[in-house]
Amino acid sequence: MASWLEQVRFDHQGLIPAIAQDAATGRILMVAWMNQEALQLTASRRQAIYWSRSRQSLWHKGEQSGHTQQVQEIRLDCDGDVIVLQVVQAGGIACHTGRESCFYQVLTPQGWQVVDAVKKDPTTIYAQSPQVQMDSDSSSAIADHTDSANVLTRLADIMQARKYAHADESYIASLYKKGLDKILKKVGEEATETVMAAKDAERDLQAETRQHLVAETADLWFHTLVMLGHFNIPPQAVLDELQRRTAQSGLAEKAARS
Repeated sequence: MASWLEQVRFDHQGLIPAIAQDAATGRILMVAWMNQEALQLTASRRQAIYWSRSRQSLWHKGEQSGHTQQVQEIRLDCDGDVIVLQVVQAGGIACHTGRESCFYQVLTPQGWQVVDAVKKDPTTIYAQSPQVQMDSDSSSAIADHTDSANVLTRLADIMQARKYAHADESYIASLYKKGLDKILKKVGEEATETVMAAKDAERDLQAETRQHLVAETADLWFHTLVMLGHFNIPPQAVLDELQRRTAQSGLAEKAARS
């Protein structure tokens, strides 16, 4: 371990919060997390690389959007448990909503008020999804976002981005604009269609019928993710709950709930 890393106080999960600050203006752009490897890579490559807690993998900022962060300076606070990065933000956009900063809401007597305009439509940003190429010795360390294990998280990220799109340009945005009742109605409809597809599959063992069941289940999962997104609940929270339940029998878990 490099001697300078010994002065960094990672938490019990091996993580430290990292604040990205515009090197020219001093504005706070975003807050993320780093583990030891992310911090080492950031220091050596002068590109911001974080640790995604939801995906449990390294995350090169801008790998999908192209809005990378060139690191000018790395600072450590007096307690050694917070990192501040002075960065040059590519495209002038750090937030997945298409805004300059993730901190675009100000508390007023009427509640949280959005004070920053969207600089670029997030559906345009993530529709392109350019992949930022890294040197070969580090590319294997960065998780491949096409990995099927991460598909729920990637889909949820896209949904969060499209919350702010125009309703007439995005089906997801139109659902969020119509509100929770419309979303729940769609979840109910898809659940019913999934049940009907399952009954069809029971009567007909043809591959085509089973594929129809798969498609209907995918629709149900999709609209369930939209529902969770309404409450800003990541799919990882559900996966964590399922993981917790693996430690006990189904009967014991059911009894504990009742």
